[in-house]
Amino acid sequence: MTERYALIGHPVAHSKSPFIHQRFARSTSQDIEYGLIEAPLDRFEETVEAFRRSGGKGLNVTLPFKEQAFAWCKQTTPRAAEAEAVNTLTLDDAHGDNTDGIGLVRDVTLNLSVQLRGKAVLIMGAGGAARGVVPALLESGVGRVVLANRTLGRAEAVAARFPSVEARTFESLVSERFDVIVNATSAGLSGEVAALPPALLGPGVLAYDMTYGSETPFLAGARRAKAQTSDGLGMLVEQAAESFFVWRGVRPDTAPVLRELRGG
Repeated sequence: MTERYALIGHPVAHSKSPFIHQRFARSTSQDIEYGLIEAPLDRFEETVEAFRRSGGKGLNVTLPFKEQAFAWCKQTTPRAAEAEAVNTLTLDDAHGDNTDGIGLVRDVTLNLSVQLRGKAVLIMGAGGAARGVVPALLESGVGRVVLANRTLGRAEAVAARFPSVEARTFESLVSERFDVIVNATSAGLSGEVAALPPALLGPGVLAYDMTYGSETPFLAGARRAKAQTSDGLGMLVEQAAESFFVWRGVRPDTAPVLRELRGG
């Protein structure tokens, strides 16, 4: 019998998740259906429960509901508990997971061939996207993680949960050097220019934007500075593969799907 999954968020019409999961299902011979659910901003739990009662087996969760998904769960994985955000719901037992961090790490190390062990990593932003990737970065063996935010207090609040993570303002980074810089802010979506000191970008640096589908000011500036660049499309595919594994117990090959999405 075909089992049903979906992405829930607001908005979701632009999402590539149905395409990705349909390709995964075909390549692994899994009988699933994957759709989109645009939930009203004030009716997340009600919408989740309605999908569960109708026979839905699992949900991916995107903005702005990851924190609400965490609160809805009866149990979570340690990585979701550390992030206090959930992007993968298994509905039968109200179980939550967060696959964003492992998605980022796999994209960087496997698809981009950039090793993270011992490297200095700067994360721009202190919201849910940043929280979701810190645990996986620390587990990967990075040498240093710095969270930078316009409002220092927000960065300090996140860093306080991870003893080895530093909180900084953008202005204080002028004389620093990082191997990997991750834009986890929403600035690129609105066309804003991130407040990063330009001197941090240059050859030998990976500039990674967690958004995808457009040339953000962050990536454009990094290219001008001759840094290696990547958007978040690979992260999207890799976190989806981890969700697929959580639900189905089968790990799909991500490379063909990523090539297809990039038109290769």
